[in-house]
Amino acid sequence: MLINCLKKNYKLSLNKASHVSNVEIALFIDQIKSNIWQFGILSWLFGITDRSIAAFADGHLSAIEISQLFTASFLFVSWLYLKPEESFNSNDLVPSQYQEYLDRTQANKLQLKKLHMISQEYILPFPYICQIYHLLNLKHLETVHRFSLTNLKILNISHFQTTNNGGIIKFQTRLDSPANPLRIWRQPTVEVDLILHTPYTIELSIPVYNQKRIFVIFYAFPLNDSEHHLFIDIYSDLEWPKPLLQIILHFASCLTLFEDLPYLSALAEKNIERLFNLNRTSNHESALLFKRFVELYGSSGETTKLLEGRE
Repeated sequence: MLINCLKKNYKLSLNKASHVSNVEIALFIDQIKSNIWQFGILSWLFGITDRSIAAFADGHLSAIEISQLFTASFLFVSWLYLKPEESFNSNDLVPSQYQEYLDRTQANKLQLKKLHMISQEYILPFPYICQIYHLLNLKHLETVHRFSLTNLKILNISHFQTTNNGGIIKFQTRLDSPANPLRIWRQPTVEVDLILHTPYTIELSIPVYNQKRIFVIFYAFPLNDSEHHLFIDIYSDLEWPKPLLQIILHFASCLTLFEDLPYLSALAEKNIERLFNLNRTSNHESALLFKRFVELYGSSGETTKLLEGRE
């Protein structure tokens, strides 16, 4: 989950005041270490430049000068690999109180900004419940997005967990074709997370190479019986050039939305309200998260309440 990815690695004190103080001290120490490392880079660059100018001033290089330049360059590269790590350990904290969550969010807001890649916003002429059914139905990845995902296959559901406001489902996917362009992003077989945070918020977490991930957050808000507002935010800790990654993600997001439109239109023409009746909901494992949504928000008249809640 994006929340887990953004956890700073620090320990909470039992006392609230001392907890905030410990966080500030740890962040301050991390900043000092980072500043020293950055100052070291400037110092090494200055030293190498100065020795290079002195060595080439007489028009030729002696063996001693070559040795000095080589040693300085080697030490400079070694210094780059000594970039200080953050002090906190993401496994040290399991938040149990809202205030703890606020403290962690405050400490992580700059990191969140760094991870944010793109945002998109649409007003779509389809009922909000069509979008919810679409996002929580795993099978649409194999059917609706057959082109953009190049015949991606869902192998099995490996984990399902309910939460107070939604649930989490983990499922394995496979890229059958060796020519599949998605292999640029990820291994052929990976475990993807789909999370229902609230009746309006859904997260898709996709692993890529070297334990990096892409997080897609969907916010779907009903405007009326026939329209909804869709926001798409994408985050990633991939160490690719950010402008290049943004262009790729914008294109991929637009392509998948373009594929969604005929499907959403077909859903809008059906009596989709009946799918939000728990007695009619599929018991197939690929529909577990959608069934959880129906349990929490899909009872008779609940969609009307969701509409009213947005006014």
